[in-house]
Amino acid sequence: MKTDAHWEKVGMRPHHGICLPLFSLKMEQDSGSGEFLDLIPVIAWCRKAGFDCLQLLPLNDTGGDPSPYNPISSCALDPVYLSLPHSGPPLPRRALKAKKLRLLRDEFPRAFPALSREPAYTSFLEKSPWLSEYCRYMAMKEPGAGEDFYRYVQYLAFSQLSEVKKAAEAHGIQLVGDLPLCLSPDSADVVSNPGLFRKDLVAGAPPDKYNALGQKWGFPLYDWDAMRKDRFRWWKRRLSALSPFYHLYRIDHVVGFFRIWAIEEGKKPSEGHFIPSDPAVWANHGQALLEMMIESSPLLPIAEDLGTIPPEVYPILKALGIPGTKILRWEMDTPLDSYEPLSLTTVSTADMEPLPLWWREYPEEAAAFAASRGWEYEPSLSGERQIDILSDAHHTSSLFHINLLQEYLFPFPELSRQSIEEERINIPGTLLPGNWAYRFRPSFEEIAAHEKLLAAIRKIIS
Repeated sequence: MKTDAHWEKVGMRPHHGICLPLFSLKMEQDSGSGEFLDLIPVIAWCRKAGFDCLQLLPLNDTGGDPSPYNPISSCALDPVYLSLPHSGPPLPRRALKAKKLRLLRDEFPRAFPALSREPAYTSFLEKSPWLSEYCRYMAMKEPGAGEDFYRYVQYLAFSQLSEVKKAAEAHGIQLVGDLPLCLSPDSADVVSNPGLFRKDLVAGAPPDKYNALGQKWGFPLYDWDAMRKDRFRWWKRRLSALSPFYHLYRIDHVVGFFRIWAIEEGKKPSEGHFIPSDPAVWANHGQALLEMMIESSPLLPIAEDLGTIPPEVYPILKALGIPGTKILRWEMDTPLDSYEPLSLTTVSTADMEPLPLWWREYPEEAAAFAASRGWEYEPSLSGERQIDILSDAHHTSSLFHINLLQEYLFPFPELSRQSIEEERINIPGTLLPGNWAYRFRPSFEEIAAHEKLLAAIRKIIS
């Protein structure tokens, strides 16, 4: 396998963990979003529960967009997650970010002169070749703050998330990052490197059974020929920026490296076409890009290979040693001990209905799933049955078993909402105010103190 050295660091053995959207985390002193340093008590709780992995959604700066998959920088961290001393009621994301930046602007003249002389700050500048482009872009977008201010903000974010990684290593927890496939057309990267992107086309998805009209995401495409001529400098820089914070990373929409649905300006999603246009080259095209990524980073990648995937993708991922993703409800005909070991098993993703909502909204699928387990189907999914399903997800022959944190909370009514629709994170292909705004009902302190939850999790993964 191409990833042998990466696996040596991770350990080719079963791993168990949770996936946590940081913006969903709520502490007793709630600002309106989870913050970097809030992850430290989460890590301690993961160790106590018996987990050894903590997966996060992307933490890139997304400007004013709540979607973590529409970043304005491939490397910069979002200041909304900075842990800062401040008071007041919880705020919506935009208002919270604006408040934190105001606090930082007030502090900047006092704090920066001394900080700028510290060796750690100098080292951060030297190891962050993306920083100048990002700070120049931000100073252009927000006149008056100046490029040094954004260097200061990113250094604070870098320092806090680095502290989180140290805590994870102290507790034996491996952090899993997330690499969005695409970038906002109005991003520091696209503005600063126009020759590396094709802005005559935007990415999307062809029509399928879930979206009859197809999808138009609006992201510019990568100009792979230009990137190849540049020896993938931009990609190597992007991957290098992940290393200080994570031990593994998820490749979002990995099929996009093999072929991607391209739509011309003014055209409908259904009028798009694949690039490359020749299916005969997809395998070599994708394999070469993934090999470049493996060679450019010490982190083990995990592929999100869901949806309509050309069959040649799977053997290439296996040959490269890259785990794919298995959704338990979509694998009901696969015995638990027959899953491809190089895979991650989960019951849902941030783009899917959580387990109880799926059970209610798709009764035929739920009944078939129950039958595949030898259970009597009941229209309402009981807490006991949810725990059984989670246990199955942790006992496949996959090497990774990671579920969204809220899936473990649902069996306990006091830890989740009565309206299960409010527990969904995102509905793909829609622009709804609730997308990417999900918050846990309980504070994390309440979650951590819930002994029945802790006992259930230990039982699930034992």
